[in-house]
Amino acid sequence: METTWKPVNEGDEGTLSSGEKRSLPDSAFAFPDRRKEPLVDADHVRNAIARFDQVKGVTDKEREQAFGNLKKAAKHFDIDMSETDWHQLGKHPHTDNPTQ
Repeated sequence: METTWKPVNEGDEGTLSSGEKRSLPDSAFAFPDRRKEPLVDADHVRNAIARFDQVKGVTDKEREQAFGNLKKAAKHFDIDMSETDWHQLGKHPHTDNPTQ
């Protein structure tokens, strides 16, 4: 699946207000169709990686796309991401998607 992530708000770091989050383009999110997990700075990317397996209501296909978006954002923000597949992310990496 094709990645969609593009950098936004270069240099802005910290907490996003709900208004700021609403104003972001879909391409700023790991899960663009659901607008989940904004990837606007290194802290948000690290958080999205740590919480990847906690995202509910998404398909495996969406997880595949989100993983690609995470890899792209991690590279942009110089974050080491050794995982090669989305199944490797989270506290309890899994092969089934328990959130469905």
